[in-house]
Amino acid sequence: MGEFMKSSPSRAVISGGLLLNLCCSLTIVFLNKHLYSHVRFPNMTLTCIHFIVTSLGLALCHAFKVFEPKKLPWAPILPLSLTFCGFVVFTNLSLQNNTIGTYQLAKALTTPVIIFVQSQFYEVTFSNAIKGTMIPITLGVFLNSFYDIQFNFMGTFFALAGVMVTAMYQILVGSKQKELETNSMQLLYYQAPLSSVMLMCIIPFFEPLTGEHGTLNQNWDSKSLFFVALSGCVAFMVNLTIFWIIGNTSPVTYNMFGHFKFCLTLIIGYLLFRDPVQAIQFIGIFITLSGIIAYTHLKLNVKKVSSLSEQKV
Repeated sequence: MGEFMKSSPSRAVISGGLLLNLCCSLTIVFLNKHLYSHVRFPNMTLTCIHFIVTSLGLALCHAFKVFEPKKLPWAPILPLSLTFCGFVVFTNLSLQNNTIGTYQLAKALTTPVIIFVQSQFYEVTFSNAIKGTMIPITLGVFLNSFYDIQFNFMGTFFALAGVMVTAMYQILVGSKQKELETNSMQLLYYQAPLSSVMLMCIIPFFEPLTGEHGTLNQNWDSKSLFFVALSGCVAFMVNLTIFWIIGNTSPVTYNMFGHFKFCLTLIIGYLLFRDPVQAIQFIGIFITLSGIIAYTHLKLNVKKVSSLSEQKV
């Protein structure tokens, strides 16, 4: 199994990883929204639980020989753990303080930020055609979310902070795997427990554990605790698949897939829950999907040209 993790995955395996991430990502959004809106479970505490469950899940994977940990220095892991904390905390705070549509709208800005940062600071080049696909994707997501825009100051701050930290985190995930020559599980094996410890140190300052409104003094019923545990398990799969997808594709590709998930969320909401969807939103879905298809086509052409060049050499 360890050797399999090191080999270059086939297109079918990558598709399977994307599908798993899709299912887990949709589940975690609605689970967390329920916990914040109805259970009133504290944000940072839930995030810390996610990290702890992820750490335990990786320890279990190691015990069953799913992967072999690699000895890594702690210094390069520190910025990754810091941005990981910021990524989850700010995106969860955005979800807590905004509607799901506004939350998704803000996430759409991550892709242009990633392209800008990688172009300016990581010497990664993108063709004008690739950059051009950002226009229909961003426009489509704006149209999708137009009916749901309910900005407030705190929600806007958390959303924008989440965009910046998420962009840096996803770039670091890809670069650190290459720099340290590790796979997704080996890197997350170090990063998740370090992030847990960081959050444990700051939680008491933002979410008191004792007192009238302290977390430990709340009477959580068994159903609420079940949702918390389920959220932790799904978060483990989300974290693992994010690392794996970025490590085997790129941060931009992962974000493109994120826009597809947004469109799918709207469609599922309309079909299953009869959520109100206006005609312009269907146009937005079409525009976004056209941008994703264009990006995918361009990336596949680049890979074909690279493969042909290697064969000639």
